[in-house]
Amino acid sequence: MIAPRFALLRPRHWVKNLFVLGPLVFAQRLTHLATLVEALQAFAAFCLISSAVYAVNDVLDAAADRLHPIKRHRPVAAGRIRPAAALRLAAALAVAGLGWAATLGWPFLATCAGYLVLNLLYSQVLKHVAFLDVASIAAGFLLRVVGGALAIRVVISPFLLLCTFWLAALLGLGKRHHELRMMREASAQTRTSLAGYNARSLLAAEWVAAVATVLSYLFYTVSPQTVSKFHSVQLVWTLPFPVLGILRYLHLVRSRSDRTPTDALVTDAPSLLNGLMWTAMVVWILYGN
Repeated sequence: MIAPRFALLRPRHWVKNLFVLGPLVFAQRLTHLATLVEALQAFAAFCLISSAVYAVNDVLDAAADRLHPIKRHRPVAAGRIRPAAALRLAAALAVAGLGWAATLGWPFLATCAGYLVLNLLYSQVLKHVAFLDVASIAAGFLLRVVGGALAIRVVISPFLLLCTFWLAALLGLGKRHHELRMMREASAQTRTSLAGYNARSLLAAEWVAAVATVLSYLFYTVSPQTVSKFHSVQLVWTLPFPVLGILRYLHLVRSRSDRTPTDALVTDAPSLLNGLMWTAMVVWILYGN
């Protein structure tokens, strides 16, 4: 029973919680051991809470998941773990995650609680409404970044928050686009919100989110506050990496793979290389002087 329970946690999705560490990097606190430990604790708390949400989702979506060519292999949908056991595990994870969050201060705990409530609302209501489902996902990523900042007591630029929201929205829209193409007529049964989407509206929304992401990041790199904080104008030269990363993601969305674009992204060699180069350049600019 260990393997199904571990699969229920969706550990591959913990990579999304790396957004919690963003404020640590851009606050130039990466080399401060005490702050690094706090940030890693915040990351761990979000991993526990997000896994609780995934377990609840698997129970609520079990019937629809059985109609999906890939999701039907999830533990609850496949019958490898009982719904009651999955919900008990979810409750334990949520309590553990919130308990850990409390050690990092009430503001961080409130953010984690808000993230949990948002995702429970998403599971019950929000995911059934086209575009509102994607906005909810983006808000979840925004709370990760806000939580990361509160955990280490730093202020983060509004431009970075906007960039986070639009980037997460782009990822969500791409996933919906892929699901729409994969499921076609059965899509409304597996995800109700897909009935409100069409390929044209998703394409337009993807480009809006892509442009908004790039502009938000550009404005952050050239803002007087950023230049004054880092005593450098060099951060703007990292802009090509997000642009190339977004273009690559849009290419993955339109590929004929059965894997979701986000799953493909974390194993796509060009995307990983691009992300590594962006990270290296940002760290060099922020910490090299």
